Amino acid sequence: MPTSESPQPWKQWDHEHSWHPFTQMREWMAEDPLFIERGDGNYLIASDGRRYFDATSSLWCNLHGHGRPEIVAAIAGQAAQLAHSTMLGLSNLPATELAKRLIDIAPKGLTRVFYSDSGATAVEVALKMAFAYWQLRGEPGRDVFVSLNEGYHGDTIGSLSVGYMELFDRPYRQLLFPCVKLNPPHYFRYYRRQSMEEAVSSALAEAEITLTRDRRRIAALIVEPLMQAAAVMWNHPVDYLAGLARLCRQNNILLIADEVAVGFGRTGKMFACDHAGITPDLMCLAKGISGGTLPLAATLTTEEVFHAFLGDFAERKTFFHGHTYTGNPIGCAAALASLDIFEKDNVLQELPFKIHALEEALHPLRNLPHVADIRQWGVMVGIEIAEDAKARRSFPSGLRLGKRVIMAARRRGVILRPLGDVVILNPPLSTTIAEMQHIAAVSAEAISEACAEVIKG
Repeated sequence: MPTSESPQPWKQWDHEHSWHPFTQMREWMAEDPLFIERGDGNYLIASDGRRYFDATSSLWCNLHGHGRPEIVAAIAGQAAQLAHSTMLGLSNLPATELAKRLIDIAPKGLTRVFYSDSGATAVEVALKMAFAYWQLRGEPGRDVFVSLNEGYHGDTIGSLSVGYMELFDRPYRQLLFPCVKLNPPHYFRYYRRQSMEEAVSSALAEAEITLTRDRRRIAALIVEPLMQAAAVMWNHPVDYLAGLARLCRQNNILLIADEVAVGFGRTGKMFACDHAGITPDLMCLAKGISGGTLPLAATLTTEEVFHAFLGDFAERKTFFHGHTYTGNPIGCAAALASLDIFEKDNVLQELPFKIHALEEALHPLRNLPHVADIRQWGVMVGIEIAEDAKARRSFPSGLRLGKRVIMAARRRGVILRPLGDVVILNPPLSTTIAEMQHIAAVSAEAISEACAEVIKG
């Protein structure tokens, strides 16, 4: 087998056999791929030995750095004891303990945990639970879901239906079920030039009209609390989330909080809902749940929703849904070790200092001529680049400005990820203040280099 000292066969095999996600493969096969061989703390190490700071947490899931001994030991120990056993008719100890630990830290009132294996499946579970809940309650007319424009909830058919981003999902439109859309605050702030206070007021007024008018048809409202992450990091004030929760309560509509991207400390608290002091009826978790080590997801819900599915078998109230690796013991063991690290390292207590340091370090970027906006919640950041920053006029898409920036950052030893011409920073929670300052400085250098290169022609 080839090693890092003879990487050429890997490139050939990758180009001949691999199909990468969200990647135009014709473009990919014309380039030399970067092979990541191992991780060390907050760094990724390539097959040529170069070290790169993992400033996007390996797609927003790594929390405590790569190779944390506690998580590695938990995975190895559980694998040696029991790698997998179905939860269909059986249970296992790590899944049971993790369910208790998750409920202990979740917003008060969530009492039940249903496991799956990705953010999209956690959302699918929540959608099916919400839909079936009303059927079982004798209200079959509640068959409509409401979500936010430019939302993203995953890539399966149900999660696409409530998300829908034109760039990604247009080819599949005929497969999707209809979903009512609300305009979040940034629509009014950026496209109608309202102040933040006016934008929140306008967004909630629109939501109130829709949720009140259709309250007998709506099964649930699904939102990404505080930050629409994949939609180029559009951030929302706490008042907007609290207002949506209030409207759902007033109109007897279920609220689904998709915390797949924002959960486990990303916004500065364990869960984004904690900022508003609200309890959703269903909450979707994934990404950071295992510390960024293994595929695992969970959908949390209330006792009220759970009880709607109880009855004699002949009543057919059973929630007929499941996955082969539901409640996988190794994944759950990794998640338990991650939660232990939160406590041992005082992660949440240290985060405010790191978040403030990142905000301060990013402030100089606002003076760069082509930075149109910087959006931040916690450690989640979107830096919008535009040809005319004041008018928010984008560079021509064919220039691939976002990609140029992340390649310039890569040459400086930092891994970033673009969403179009918005550069994403979302570093591990274990990132130090000095490292926060470093990735901000590299981002500034990379943006300046890429913009100068394009303008020079």
